[in-house]
Parts: sequence; C-alpha cells; structure tokens
Amino acid sequence: MMHMTFYWSRQVTLLFTSWRTDSWPSYALTLLACVLASAFYQYLDHLRYRVRRGGNTAEGTAGEPFLLRPKGAGTCSKWSAGKIVEGVLFGSSAALGYLLMLAVMSFNGGVFLAVVLGLTAGYLVFRSEDDDEVSGVNSTCACA
Repeated sequence: MMHMTFYWSRQVTLLFTSWRTDSWPSYALTLLACVLASAFYQYLDHLRYRVRRGGNTAEGTAGEPFLLRPKGAGTCSKWSAGKIVEGVLFGSSAALGYLLMLAVMSFNGGVFLAVVLGLTAGYLVFRSEDDDEVSGVNSTCACA
C-alpha cells in the first residue's frame, strides 16, 4: 500500500519492491543506510567544491584550482581532467540526491528523520568549513 501521508511503522518499502522491512533489525539497518547515504551526499558536494576551488594550497598556487589549471601556455581544453571529474561528481551527487528524495517520498517518518539526520551530520563534518573559508571567518575555536 502506498502511503500519501507520514506514518510511523517499521514496515516500509524503500525504493525497490525487494527492499522491504518487516522486523526491527531490518528497519534499523535501513535507517542506518539512509543516514550514511545522506552523509555521503554531503561528502560528494564537499568534494566537488574542493575540486572547483582548488583543494589544498599545497597542490599549487593559492586560488588556482588544482585540476582546472591549464597544462601549458595557451592550452585551454573543453574536456580537461578537472571538468570530467567535476562532471562525474555532479552526476553522482545528483543521482544520490534523487534517490534520497525518493526515499523520503516513502512517507515513513523514520526514513525522513534518518535522511535529515544524515544530511545534518554530513554538513557539520564535511561542509561547514567551506562556509568559513568563503566568508573569511577563522574556524579555530578560542574557548577560554
């Protein structure tokens, strides 16, 4: 049965008819998979951001993207390694994002909370430092 409102149950069909939970352990593993997939989604976005921004300054000169730098003078290719890597990361991130959206559309409250928890944890672990770099805020904590 397809639910059209949020419901709270350990019985859920997620993404495929073969991915059904009928016990608490299988439901807990499903929720764990949702948390991990959501955190991985944030990691892919962080990785794509790093490829675009240039990664570490140890890779090259500051402010120059390490995969998007031209190989020689006057060689600007439309199909550089950086563009290909960025495209693959974007496609992977978009596909995973759509799968997470479809998982939430199962309307199971636990799945919804697991996806939100994973996105939040992934943001705190992988992405929150990006905002500090962009705004110029020092991310070191000076607690007394």
